[in-house]
Amino acid sequence: MKLLFMNLASAVLIGLLGAPASAQINIQEKLERKIKQRAERKVDRTIDKGLDRTEEGIDEGAKDATKGKKGGGKKGGAEESGTQGGSQQGTTAGETAPTPGGASPKLKAYSKFDFVPGEQVVAMEDFMQDAVGDFPARWNTNTSGEVVTIDGEEGHWLKLTAPGILYPEFLNNIPENSTIEFDLITNPEFSFYCKFLQIRFVDAKNKNLLRPDDENMVSIGIHPQSAGGGIGTSQALVKDGAGGTVMVNDREQRQLVHKGVAPKAHVAIWRQKNRIRVYLNEEKMWDLPRAFQAGAEYRLLLETGACENSTPFIGNFRIAQGAPDTRNKLITEGRLVTRGILFDSGSDRIKAESYGTLKEIATVLSENAGVRVRIIGHTDSDGEDAVNLELSKRRAAAVKEVLRTEFAIDAARLETDGKGESLPAGPNDTPQGKANNRRVEFVKL
Repeated sequence: MKLLFMNLASAVLIGLLGAPASAQINIQEKLERKIKQRAERKVDRTIDKGLDRTEEGIDEGAKDATKGKKGGGKKGGAEESGTQGGSQQGTTAGETAPTPGGASPKLKAYSKFDFVPGEQVVAMEDFMQDAVGDFPARWNTNTSGEVVTIDGEEGHWLKLTAPGILYPEFLNNIPENSTIEFDLITNPEFSFYCKFLQIRFVDAKNKNLLRPDDENMVSIGIHPQSAGGGIGTSQALVKDGAGGTVMVNDREQRQLVHKGVAPKAHVAIWRQKNRIRVYLNEEKMWDLPRAFQAGAEYRLLLETGACENSTPFIGNFRIAQGAPDTRNKLITEGRLVTRGILFDSGSDRIKAESYGTLKEIATVLSENAGVRVRIIGHTDSDGEDAVNLELSKRRAAAVKEVLRTEFAIDAARLETDGKGESLPAGPNDTPQGKANNRRVEFVKL
C-alpha cells in the first residue's frame, strides 16, 4: 500500500512541476489525503466482503442474483419486501424467485418462535433516504456514525463508529402493545470485551435523551461472542421510578446457532404492557413479566461502545403497534390482515421470522376445521404493475403451501389470489406506508 501511494503521488506530481512551489505543496497535501481516503475505502470494502454469507443455510446461489435498480415510481424490478421499504437495489420477481410455496431454509429452526409483530407499522427506517456517508437525518446522537452499504446485503445500513447514544427522533414513545425489530451485524474483528450495543427504554420525560438519567429504565445488553461466533445477550437491567434497581440479571453469554466470522442477528422485542420479550433470531433470550412501570411512557435509546474493531451495523428498523387478535378477526369478523408474513426481496420465499405469525394462523385453522379461507397477497407500488400482480399471487400460493406442508392444513380449505398494488392500505410515499401495503389477507369463505 505504501509503495502504491508513492507511485501514485510521483506520477501526479511529475505533471505539476511547472506549478509554483506553494501550489505544489498544497496540491501534494491534497493528493496525500485523497489517496489515503481511497485506500481506506478499499479496506472498508474488503471488510464488507467478510460480512457476506453471515447466516447459516443461505444459498450460495443468492450471491449471483442480478440486482435491479430501485427507485420511486415504476422503474426497476418488483417492490422491496420483508422488512425493506424502498431499497435502491432489489431483484425482479423472476430472477431469484423459488417455486411457489418457497420458504426460508431456516423456517423449521423457528419452531419455538412465538414472536408475532404488531398489526400496524407505525415507523420504518431503512436509511434509504440518507446519502451514503451521512448520519441519518431522522436520528439524533452524541456519537458518530454513517450510512453505508454492505456487500451481500441489501439496502443501506447505519454503521456506528464511536461510543455514545443515538435514538430515532420519529419515535416519541413506545406503545404499551408494540413490537420493535431490526437487523444487527458486526464486523469480523469484534472484541468480546467491548460494550457492543445496549437497548435502553428510558422515561420519556427525560429532557436530555443524550444524557438520560436512570430513574426509570429497562435495559438489555447485546453483543457478539468471541468464541465460535454468534451474537448473544448478557444482562437485563430494570430500574424503578425512584432510581432503585428492581432487577439485574447477569448470566453467561449464550451462543446462537449463527456462527462465522461475521455474526448477524434479527433482533425482535415485544412489549405487552409491563412485559418484555427479547428474541435473537429464533431464540427467546428474555421474558420479563414486570419490566415496564405501569403508567410510565418510554423512549427508545441505543447505546454503543463501538470499540476499535467492534462495529455495529443496524438495518431494517421497524416498529409496529397493536396486539394481535388472530382468532377473533379471522373467525368472528371473517377477515384478518397481517404484516407479519415477510418475504425475500422480489420473491415469494417466506422469511424464517414469519414463523410465529404463520403458527398462530395455523392454530386457529386447526381448531376450526370447518373454516375455509382465501389467502390474498398485496404489494406496495414499487415496480411494474404486472410484475407486482404476479408476485402477489405467488406469495399467496407460498403461504398456502407452507400452511399445508409445515402445519398440516388441508389444501382444499385454502384458496389463493393476489391484488398486487391495486388496493393500497395507505400511501406509498413513505417507508412505513409501503410496509403497511405489503401484507397478506385472509378472508373467511
